[in-house]
Amino acid sequence: MIELRDVTVSIESRDLLHAVTMSCAPGTLTALVGPNGAGKSTLLSVVAGDRKADAGKILLKGREIGRYSVHELAQIRSVFPQGSVIRFGYMVEEVVAMGRAFRDLPPDEDEAAVLGALRTSEVEHMAFRNAQTLSGGEQARTTFARVVAQATPIVLLDEPTAALDLRHQERVLAAAKAMAREGATVVAVLHDLNLAAAFADRIVLLGDGRIAGNGPPWEVLQQERIETVYRQSVRILEHPVRGCPVVLTT
Repeated sequence: MIELRDVTVSIESRDLLHAVTMSCAPGTLTALVGPNGAGKSTLLSVVAGDRKADAGKILLKGREIGRYSVHELAQIRSVFPQGSVIRFGYMVEEVVAMGRAFRDLPPDEDEAAVLGALRTSEVEHMAFRNAQTLSGGEQARTTFARVVAQATPIVLLDEPTAALDLRHQERVLAAAKAMAREGATVVAVLHDLNLAAAFADRIVLLGDGRIAGNGPPWEVLQQERIETVYRQSVRILEHPVRGCPVVLTT
């Protein structure tokens, strides 16, 4: 569904991404992790079509991204932007409904889709509030609901849990995982390695614009690799309930 071949993005003679090659299959959730400045958000913006690569190819559903019109992209990919601040005074329900605006879907399904998305993000009780009056976390959940309502086969999430409390971090990533289980290709930029380990099918670890690891959580989240990329001593344990890796700093 998503394929990158030798993708490079440069600015002022510095490579933000250097010859990145990777793919993401339908039915999977891939977490992009790495330290600040590693290239995670740059990579996601290239996949979204919001930023052009200086070299390499990006294919969505087997077609180069530059060959899609804006309307065509809206049919196949939805984007949760970094920060997710809502800068216009629409009601929450109206913001969520924007996810349906450019989709070629039956209009008689819109109401149910919007209501389901509001419930998924637990913002149904705020449906008629001005979105600008919400807290940062509530705005993030509203933005995530808009992504859910758009119902695209590719879902791109840039730090969707950054503003969220513990419960809603779990809820949002569980919903993202559910979209993947229903056949979507989900890619999420995450800073929390433990959330990535708990929910992702694959983890792509970036460092200095290059891929330092790509595979299942236990394969990627190894002590030596993490210590090299993050320059921080860690220990890797097994979660007592989930059975996934847990990364602890030392």
